[in-house]
Amino acid sequence: MSADVRAAGAVLWRRAGAGIEVALVHRPRYDDWSLPKGKVDPGETIAATAVREIAEETGFRAVLGRYVAQTRYEVPAKNNGRLLRKSVDYFSGEAVSGAFAPNEEVDELRWLDPIAAEQLLTRPADVRVLREFCALPPAPTTVLLVRHAKAGKREDWTGDDDLRPLSEAGQRQAAALRDLLPLFGPDRVFSAPRLRCVQTVGGVADALGVEVRHEPLLSEEGYWPDPLLGIRRLLAIAADGGTPLISSQGGVIPDLVSALADRDGLELPAARDGVVPSKKGSLWVLSFCPGDDGPVLAGADYYPSPLPAPVPTAG
Repeated sequence: MSADVRAAGAVLWRRAGAGIEVALVHRPRYDDWSLPKGKVDPGETIAATAVREIAEETGFRAVLGRYVAQTRYEVPAKNNGRLLRKSVDYFSGEAVSGAFAPNEEVDELRWLDPIAAEQLLTRPADVRVLREFCALPPAPTTVLLVRHAKAGKREDWTGDDDLRPLSEAGQRQAAALRDLLPLFGPDRVFSAPRLRCVQTVGGVADALGVEVRHEPLLSEEGYWPDPLLGIRRLLAIAADGGTPLISSQGGVIPDLVSALADRDGLELPAARDGVVPSKKGSLWVLSFCPGDDGPVLAGADYYPSPLPAPVPTAG
C-alpha cells in the first residue's frame, strides 16, 4: 500500500574512540527524542531527502551508507483531521563535517552510544531502526555498482558497439546519477571499457577530479570467459576500502551480485523468482565487512532508478 506522506532520515553516527556514537534530536513541538528525518520534497529522491534533512535538523553533512529500514504509521491531516499513511525510509549516515545549532525544529542534539540512545528514544519504531543499524558494523566498505544508462537499440547503431553512446534518455539518467551517487561518497571510479559505461559515471569522476579506470574483467566480454576472475577483481577493489564506484553491464551485474550473495549467505529481497534485477541506470549499494579471507558481502540495496522517489529493497 502506497503512503500518502513520504519522509526519509538516517541513523547519524560518528566515531568515538574504539566505538561509535549516534545522534538523537529533541523536537520541542512534540517533546520527543527521535532520529533525524523529514518529508520528501517534490522532485527529490529519498537519499537526497535524508541528507538534506540531516543538514537542516542537525547541522551535519552526512555521507550515506546502507539502507537500514522503513517505518510506517498514520498521522492526522492538517485540514480535515483524517488519517494519512506515512512512510519513513532510514539510511546509515556518517557525520563528516558540521556542527549543531538550535533551530526551529530541533532545540537539542545528543551524541550517545547505541545503548544509551535506545534508552532515550521516545518511539519503539525508532528503537527498531536503531537495532537494525546496529546489526551490521556502521562503516563497512561500500561498493556502488551501477548499470550503464540507456544507449539506444544495438540494431540501430552501425558503428563499433564499444562506441555506442548514451541516448538522450540515458543522458538524463546519467545526470540524475550525478546527483544521487555523491550522496554515498564515492572516492574513485571504475568502469567497463565501453563508452556508454564510461559516460554514465564520467560526470561523477569529473566532479571528484579523478580518472575513470577501465576494468575489462567487469565488461560482458571480459567477465564471462571466467566469472571467478571478475568476482575476484571486484573483491580486490572492495578490499582497498573507501567507496569505489563501478559502472558495468546488464550481462554482468546480476551474476556478480548473485554469486557474491550465494557465497556469503546473504538473501536478496530485491530478487524475484531467483532473478537479480539490473535495470539501465540502476544502482546496487553493496556493503562489505572484513572477513578472514577478504571482504564479505553483508548488505545489498537495489535502487531501480536514479530519478526521484526510488525506494530501495534492502538486503
